[in-house]
Amino acid sequence: MKTSIATVSISGTLREKLTAIAKAGFDGIEIFEQDFIADAGSPRQIGDMIRDQGLEITLFQPFRDFEGLTGDLRRRAFDRARHKFDTMAELGTDRILICSSTHPQALGGIDRAAEDFAELGAIAADYGIQVGYEALAWGRHVNDHRDAWEIVRRADHPNIGVILDSFHTLARRIDPNTIRRIPSDKITFVQLADAPQIDMDLLYWSRHFRNMPGEGDLPVTDFMRAVAATGYDGWISLEIFNDQFRSGRPLELARDGYRSLVATMDDVRRAEPDIRVDLPEMPARVTVEGVEFIEFATRGAEAEALQALLRTMGFTHIGNHISKKVSLWQQGEIRVVLNKETTGFANSVYTTTGTSLCDVGLRVASAAQTTQRAKALGATLFHQPVAPGELDIPAIRSVGGSVMHFLDAHSGLSDVWSVEFRPEEGSAVQAAGLTRIDHLAETMSYDEMLSWALFYTTIFDMQRSVMTDVIDPDGLVRSQAIHGPDGAVRITLNGAETHRTLAGGFLAGSFGGAVQHVAFASDDILATARDMAALGFEPLPMPTNYYKDLKARFALDDARLAELQAHDILYDEDAQGGFLQFYSRPFENGFFFEVVQRVDGYGGYGAPNAPFRIAAQKRMMLPKGIPAN
Repeated sequence: MKTSIATVSISGTLREKLTAIAKAGFDGIEIFEQDFIADAGSPRQIGDMIRDQGLEITLFQPFRDFEGLTGDLRRRAFDRARHKFDTMAELGTDRILICSSTHPQALGGIDRAAEDFAELGAIAADYGIQVGYEALAWGRHVNDHRDAWEIVRRADHPNIGVILDSFHTLARRIDPNTIRRIPSDKITFVQLADAPQIDMDLLYWSRHFRNMPGEGDLPVTDFMRAVAATGYDGWISLEIFNDQFRSGRPLELARDGYRSLVATMDDVRRAEPDIRVDLPEMPARVTVEGVEFIEFATRGAEAEALQALLRTMGFTHIGNHISKKVSLWQQGEIRVVLNKETTGFANSVYTTTGTSLCDVGLRVASAAQTTQRAKALGATLFHQPVAPGELDIPAIRSVGGSVMHFLDAHSGLSDVWSVEFRPEEGSAVQAAGLTRIDHLAETMSYDEMLSWALFYTTIFDMQRSVMTDVIDPDGLVRSQAIHGPDGAVRITLNGAETHRTLAGGFLAGSFGGAVQHVAFASDDILATARDMAALGFEPLPMPTNYYKDLKARFALDDARLAELQAHDILYDEDAQGGFLQFYSRPFENGFFFEVVQRVDGYGGYGAPNAPFRIAAQKRMMLPKGIPAN
């Protein structure tokens, strides 16, 4: 598979884009004419600069409003084509995209357009150039790849082919399987883009809301399955127009693009095993069996405060590392590691942000295969020196800069707790009924949400849920959950747009995205709340108004309501079941814990309660001397 990306897809100057695209692993670029014109170099200098980066120029685009014109307009169209061909010769590229005309004076007719392209093909042949014709979804007369192919077929010239673009086909809900009838040698180029499903003008939708394959709702894998079935083995290129991406960091955008392209073609290979897809072998998406541990970088008085909080929640200090200042706390299947080291990664995190969740360990079937797939999709492997007696546990740098370790049973990695930790003698076990980690809640800039979701859904067997709005008294936070097929691992992504929100304030303090809270599961939340209260736990206090409103919203009897209020427990329900939750008070830059109980099939996260939780947290975090109202 030969990978390409259009320069219009990412932000920056042409030179910044080229550097990012090359570092991300692409083989080539489509050079968008505006990027070319805006650069001060000559066509030959720009072409040499691209090749010096190890990239090929896969396509020159776009050439607009060519076919169907008459008189002087037609003559000028051919003159423009010759000028572009001359420029391409200097650049050193031999493919050009001509999109279907939107010119108000262009005439329709398959045969008329075919004659124009047959004549253009003869000119292109003199230059050694391949012309690709693309059906714009909003083309004046041609807006369907089937019509574009018929024009190319009737033009019947070896230098004229069709360009297929997933957005233009799928946005008009054209069956992608119709592509299977096009001969592979007549497909000049293939472009990929996804998009959220929005009912709006096609041109506006295309120019502002395209995103990487796997980040939207269009069936791009089905599109590429049809392309692969033709036997096409040429360039596959991303062409993305997105307002968020125009202000993003070029390298991160390029890496997302490469990850999305490789993951999509891997999906094609698995869905169509009889079709040859030229792609390095990699394991399938990984099923995550659970969260093995969470690790905090902490120290001094902050560590003491965190340990005290864990005790009130029923956690027991069960062990200490054989050679490091690292302690292990446990309750049920939940393991919390406190790292007080003054060297290594945890020290770097603590020095930068104070007490923070710096590492998450996931339980998987094969740690080696998980790392192999992550690396193939552009993830950065993480490694630090392993001391005698320690296990070398595979890890990668996660999104946001934290670390993610992978543990499995068959390779002995899950024995780390008995191998690397000595039991802490004399620790009294005072469990409060917490069983496992229900979900991790990560906070990032809203502009980075697509990137974070793509990271998880391409490496792991996880799906995205519908995005919801969380109302903060000082702004809006967008939230989207991703989860495995059995719910063993759930992660909520919370995109902040302003530092005034609780999420935005945490983001500013953490110098990038990070886990802002962890939710623990209980099978009996009322019993857990009582046990934790007996241990000295202080929940986030909720106002009486909340419980008065709760009584009006749900059929809860007075005794039940009084019990919920006594322990500051919030409640929600949907058609599947109910959800109960309460929170710790915020500490260290707004981090907090949550306790939840899911009843029957409730699959959400208590989103209707979020505004009241956030308001309560903000009251708790007000500087001394400032009134709450």
